Amino acid sequence: MAAEAPILDEFRRLRARVPQLTGALAAGVDGLVLAHDTPGVEPDGLAALTAAALGVAVRVADATGRGDFRELLIRGTDGYVATYAAGHTAVLTLLATDGVNVGRLHLEGRRAGARIGELVDAEATPVRRSPAKSSAKDAAKPMPTRTKTARSARTTANARTTTES
Repeated sequence: MAAEAPILDEFRRLRARVPQLTGALAAGVDGLVLAHDTPGVEPDGLAALTAAALGVAVRVADATGRGDFRELLIRGTDGYVATYAAGHTAVLTLLATDGVNVGRLHLEGRRAGARIGELVDAEATPVRRSPAKSSAKDAAKPMPTRTKTARSARTTANARTTTES
């Protein structure tokens, strides 16, 4: 992948801004590693687990009407695992110590996710070579978003309460 070096550069800048980071991984939504800096953590396993967690998070957001996935935060006794959307086809997972400023982690993680998403999406977008058809309109278009129909309100006419006898 040609974007691996720029992603690793982004990881280095991210670690400079958030010193409590202990690892960073960029993966496709399919669970394949794009780039990693995860000392002590097996990157392929983390990417696969990230894809599984992403699948659950997307379904929860969809089922509750909260829109498209943006981020997921897990807090353990020894620190945090934060996953951020990175464009249309990737995610950024950050590992941090328990002493990290979570607000700073979110701020920098969101920014890094956006930059990594731009790198990955630019590589995934095919370049049109025909000079006769190239124009500003042919530039990469955002992926279509899913639309949801409004749910009808549930009726409770037959429901009983605990005070009825």
